Amino acid sequence: MHPAPSSFPPDEEPLIEELLVNRYSRQKPSDRLHGAYVIFFLLGIGTLLPWNFFITAKHYWMYKLQNCSDQAGPAGQAASDLRDFFESYISIASTVPSVLCLIGNFLLVNKVPASVRILSSLFVMLAVFLVITVLVKVDTSTWTTSFFAITIGCVIIVSSASTIFTSSIFGLSSRFPMKNLQALISGQAMGGTISAIASVIDLAAAADVTDSALAYFLTADIFLVVCVMVYLLLPRLEYSRYYMSSQKESPSLVPVPPDSSAEDEADLGGITNTSFLTKNAGIPPVRPILQKTALLGFCLFYVFFVSIIIFPSLSSNIESVSKSSGSLWSTKYFAPLTSFLLYNFADWCGRQITAWIQVPGPRSKLLPALVLLRTIFLPLFILSNYQPRAHIQTVVFNQDIYPVVFTVLLGLSNGYLGTLVMVYGPKIVPKELAEAAGVLMTFYLMLGLAVGSACSVLIVHLM
Repeated sequence: MHPAPSSFPPDEEPLIEELLVNRYSRQKPSDRLHGAYVIFFLLGIGTLLPWNFFITAKHYWMYKLQNCSDQAGPAGQAASDLRDFFESYISIASTVPSVLCLIGNFLLVNKVPASVRILSSLFVMLAVFLVITVLVKVDTSTWTTSFFAITIGCVIIVSSASTIFTSSIFGLSSRFPMKNLQALISGQAMGGTISAIASVIDLAAAADVTDSALAYFLTADIFLVVCVMVYLLLPRLEYSRYYMSSQKESPSLVPVPPDSSAEDEADLGGITNTSFLTKNAGIPPVRPILQKTALLGFCLFYVFFVSIIIFPSLSSNIESVSKSSGSLWSTKYFAPLTSFLLYNFADWCGRQITAWIQVPGPRSKLLPALVLLRTIFLPLFILSNYQPRAHIQTVVFNQDIYPVVFTVLLGLSNGYLGTLVMVYGPKIVPKELAEAAGVLMTFYLMLGLAVGSACSVLIVHLM
């Protein structure tokens, strides 16, 4: 979890370590005991923790929504639909409102302090998760549809708050050296891994589904409290104060990527000389940021567009070909291990690799080519043993090893390519626009998730 020492050639160093904002400013303090790195890693876990705890508790949601699914008539059919397409409904409820919140957050970057946005969103998430925790032990068998509606409402609120938290903390980390930004993104994937491990442990240890879910959601409650505590600790570090206050100083040196053209440098200089950059109020200039990050934004959009179509809507419904044997592996643990845990761990590994390897570069043509190549995962998962399938009956990959390999490659490529694009975005604009660029990159990410989640519903229905 500790950052690796820099081993990059000098001409790539600006992507790894920020230049001084003021050439006359004091010497940069060191990150003692990697304190800031660990804090950003923990906050990264908290950014996607609500989403991961929602989707990973599939056995709990299926239990809660099955109460009237065996009834004859419309009520039973409705409950069955709620169960079969639950992941798709959650994806839509969590991503579509998030896009609107991102737009609002971008407009508020220079009007509302990051600390206010971050802390308020954390407290909202904690409050909603406490409600979800209480509902675990409430008998909802007579109002399954209402429980579903409440759950979707909680997803919308939590996802909106999580989006504000994620984009705000990502924008804040953009003021820091790239290793801290990488720690934040790596922590995001670790949040999924932790939630998947907690789900498997609770599933194995608790005989009752509600006991397992209670322990599971209490874990999320506790970690959200930890996020509040470590964020309050962040500005107390000298290292953090140096970078968090640097944007308030008058800039005399603007970092320009080494492979920038003369035209790019002129553009950056023009932006830097605007009066906007010396003010803390107002709306960030969208056009110059869009111009600089357009290709990276598309790459980020497409990476998560493909990933959300497959995970979890398709991948979690791929069953073991030996399910009829009745073994615990094929009936109880196959989906939690091969879909949720394996994907999140592979995603974390892909993100962590970017701490040591950062190729291709931000302007390389190979980067969008690799992103587009991930489209091949769609037919691979569709032709695996997805169940139930009403229209596409062909199963080409009818061995358990296939979805395992596909999930590993999907997670690794999502983590590695997604992280590269995310960390490149704020580094190819002037430092004064880094926070706004970070928020905008999060917008591309959430837009990919929103469009992908809508497409996942279509694909699941076509299956």
